[in-house]
This record gives sequence, structure tokens and C-alpha cells, in this order.
Amino acid sequence: MDHKKISLDELNRLTFENFKSSEKTDIKIVLDNLRSGNNIGSIFRSADAFRIKNIYITGLSATPPNKEILKTALGATESVDWEYHENGLELAKKLKSEGVKLYAIEQATNSILLQNFCPSKEPIALIFGNEVDGVNQEIIDICDAVIEIPQFGTKHSLNVAVSSGIVLWHLINQKLTTQN
Repeated sequence: MDHKKISLDELNRLTFENFKSSEKTDIKIVLDNLRSGNNIGSIFRSADAFRIKNIYITGLSATPPNKEILKTALGATESVDWEYHENGLELAKKLKSEGVKLYAIEQATNSILLQNFCPSKEPIALIFGNEVDGVNQEIIDICDAVIEIPQFGTKHSLNVAVSSGIVLWHLINQKLTTQN
């Protein structure tokens, strides 16, 4: 079997206008005090790839048009809707009051392993935490559950942008397999 790379023209990508008006997955991403603009930009790219509804950036996190974010986002800060909120806990409480199910992505007691996680039909927010300290415990305390990515090496730590890509792909894959 021969394999030929697909050209950009052959990918039939959505135009910016078509993307903005397209139906989005009802998943929200909350970035809780991320330090790295590069990580934030990478998460924007993943959000664009999986048509995520929006990103909430909180606390000390940089926001577009930060040059580190723009470098890795490659334009996704324009396609994906985003908002800044100073206080991550207050944002989480607001989302919960609106009927959004909150899921921290963290290593914690009584967590659900990612492969065993099946989201409800309600809108969900995935909360990703600071590169050193993780998700704020006060936010974890009000979450509906904690999702953990199983790890088998010595570090027991994944880059937050990598973690977001893994979790998003898992959830999108579940949606695709249940639709067929």
C-alpha cells in the first residue's frame, strides 16, 4: 500500500468564517493559572482541531495577543472563542450554576481513569491546572469528578498541553463512536 501525504488543498479545511459558524462540541476548557504562553497556544490549537466551544483563561495566565501564545496557536486564538476571568474558583462556581459539569484533570484520590470516563449529556468544562501546582484544590472540591490520565513511567507528570490533547481526543473519539 502506498501512502502519499495529503496537500493542504486536499485537506478541505474549513474557512475561518465556516469554522466560526459551525456547530461546536459542547466542551469548555478552563485554564487555571497556566504559566506558559506556549502551553496556552498549543491548547488553543487542540481546541480548534476538535471544535471546542470555548476556552476560559484564569488568574496569572497570559492571554492573546501574547507572543508565546500566538507562536504556538497559529491563528487558533482567532477561531476559538475565549474569555479571561481573574478568579478561577469564581468562574467554576458560575459555570456550575449554569448547569455545566466540572471535571478537573488531575491526579487525585477517587479519580476516574480517563479510559473509564463517559461524560454526561450536559455541557462539560475540563479544568487544566498550573504546570507545577496543578488544579487549585478549592476548584477540585466543587468539581463533579476528577479525571486522571494513567501514567506508567517515573515522572507521573505530563505537559498540560499534551494532557489536554489526550483528554480532548478521548472525548471526541467517544462522541464519534457513539454517533456511528
